[in-house]
Amino acid sequence: MKKLIACCGINCESCDAYIATVNNDNELREKTAKQWREAYNAPHITTESINCMGCRADGQKFDYCNHCEIRSCAVTKGFDNCGKCNDLESCQIIGAVLQQVPGAKENLLG
Repeated sequence: MKKLIACCGINCESCDAYIATVNNDNELREKTAKQWREAYNAPHITTESINCMGCRADGQKFDYCNHCEIRSCAVTKGFDNCGKCNDLESCQIIGAVLQQVPGAKENLLG
């Protein structure tokens, strides 16, 4: 199966929000919401918000993805993902993701 690569390089197929949505797994939704609330100091993340078919897919998206600066930039520039952008190496918007998410840059360039 072709990987669902988000605009930022995250592999959606390995994201708990995507997995919970595809499998309609409410237990994983609850666990993910709790983990993300704590990890990102984001009390607004609820079990109900853990529904996503991938940031580039039609249909449901995790609420944050609808407001994601990285996704918005790529869409505005007409790119499928940031790997198509000449500014990838120097971009301040995606820089933190490329540093914190193993494989994101390779996903974008591969």
